[in-house]
Amino acid sequence: MPGTTRGPYAGLVPDVGRPSPEEYQPPLTPWSHTWRALLMVVVSGFVWATIAQRMTPERFALDVALGVPAVALVWFRRRRPMTVAVLTLLCSAGSATAAGPAALASVSLSSRRVWPQVVAIGLLNVGVATVFLRVHPAQETQTWWVALGTNIAFTAGMLAVGMYLGSRRELLWTLRARAERAEAEQELRAGQSRLEERGRIAREMHDVLAHRISQISMRAGALAYRDDLPPDDLREGVGVIRDAANQALDDLRGVLGVLRDGEGVLHAPQPTYADLDELVDEARRAGLRVDWTADVGDEPVPDATGRTLYRVVQEGITNARKHAPGAEVSIALHGSPDAGIDVAVLNPLGFGPSAAPGAGLGLVGLAERAELAGGRIEHRAVGGRFELRCWIPWAA
Repeated sequence: MPGTTRGPYAGLVPDVGRPSPEEYQPPLTPWSHTWRALLMVVVSGFVWATIAQRMTPERFALDVALGVPAVALVWFRRRRPMTVAVLTLLCSAGSATAAGPAALASVSLSSRRVWPQVVAIGLLNVGVATVFLRVHPAQETQTWWVALGTNIAFTAGMLAVGMYLGSRRELLWTLRARAERAEAEQELRAGQSRLEERGRIAREMHDVLAHRISQISMRAGALAYRDDLPPDDLREGVGVIRDAANQALDDLRGVLGVLRDGEGVLHAPQPTYADLDELVDEARRAGLRVDWTADVGDEPVPDATGRTLYRVVQEGITNARKHAPGAEVSIALHGSPDAGIDVAVLNPLGFGPSAAPGAGLGLVGLAERAELAGGRIEHRAVGGRFELRCWIPWAA
């Protein structure tokens, strides 16, 4: 019977095991009933032809009396295969009319390929055929072993046909089920890939845009607070906001470019470890005080690892700017190829809620990034400071 598949799709896609006969037997159409009925008539007619010359009125009446119930019973062969096969065979012991229904019921039973039933019905076929020859003896003399061998050969051939049909039906069912299972797995893979891609795009959008928009929010808040700025300083502050907004739009286009495959969109290069100094300088130009130290030796940091480090530092700067504007942020990064890379972002706790809106998903996204890179991330408030610490293996 079908079970459940193992692996990433366990419990979601049905496994292809050996089906029951009820599953792989095709439904009977009007044409199926018609050609089976014609086949029964041919078999019964062949048997009738062998005994027609010796038929008496009494034997004819007995033949019809046993044949009619057999013809009626054979239509229920799929509901009660063993019962119908036995009853029709017993009727065929004294009736040529019942020979066709008995043969059809036997073939139908053998197509289920249940060996105990096949063996039992085969032995019963041989015994019934022997009884039939006793009831309707042949005119020419025939030795018993020739008659027995003929009956065994005919029965074996009939049951072999049934088993072949059952095997072919099961094979077709299995191939069809496997094709459906493969399609279902493909749909699940496609759905999972879409979800992963959406999650990746969402993380990129948060990491990139939150950093830019926090700059805009901080500058706008400063301009709203200061009402004594001279025109030149005011224009400078508005220019910084404009530049940050333009950079945010450029970053947004770069992230959403992955949604337009095949349309010639150029993707900006992803940040690496070499871009960290520029990130810190940009934060300083925006008015944030940053104490920045980095020591990873002379070995170049892999791009994938550097990208994760960039996002960690970027999120730390964004959180400090949102929750502790004007405070000094301490960022320390050190590591080696053997020990991995440690990052620590420390800033004082802010007073009250942030003026800039946030969904609180930045640290969640960082945790996912660190886990995907084989690292770990921790964050907590200790002694009036917020600490963000992360460890990433060198070859993430």
